[in-house]
Amino acid sequence: MLRPWLLLAALLLPLCAFAAGKQTLTPVPELPPAADFTLQDMDGKTWRLSELRGRPVIVNFWATWCPPCREEMPSMQRAWEQLRTEGVMMLAVNVGESADTVFQFTANYPVDFPLLLDLDSAVLGQWPVRGLPATFVVDTQGRIAYRAIGGREWDDPRLLAPVLKLRR
Repeated sequence: MLRPWLLLAALLLPLCAFAAGKQTLTPVPELPPAADFTLQDMDGKTWRLSELRGRPVIVNFWATWCPPCREEMPSMQRAWEQLRTEGVMMLAVNVGESADTVFQFTANYPVDFPLLLDLDSAVLGQWPVRGLPATFVVDTQGRIAYRAIGGREWDDPRLLAPVLKLRR
């Protein structure tokens, strides 16, 4: 079950980032380890974050009812089209919604990167999420290197440059 404050934060905080045109990633001090998770995608494939070590991973937490989440999804697809051959993985973790709800969402927002299902929001609770959308960039060693709270235009070169540098 989603926390009530998360709903409020999901509706209010991300609007500030879009309104300000904020296209940055915030470095995360001390590079804390990313909480590992095992989740299924829409096709029933199981994904484990720790199995992706060795390459940067963009982990996005989102929900279909979140306006900024919907707004940033097309740019995430465009970013994925650039990143998929560059050694970077992108995972979008839907929090607390059914596979049917997410499937219906993809009719209007088609993507071909993995949409993972955190049906009971247990994974959400293990990450430092303060609102939706929340995105974290995990480095090649499994540490949280960057975060972005609120929506972004993910195909913006200013966002992709620090992610691509993590490959080294």
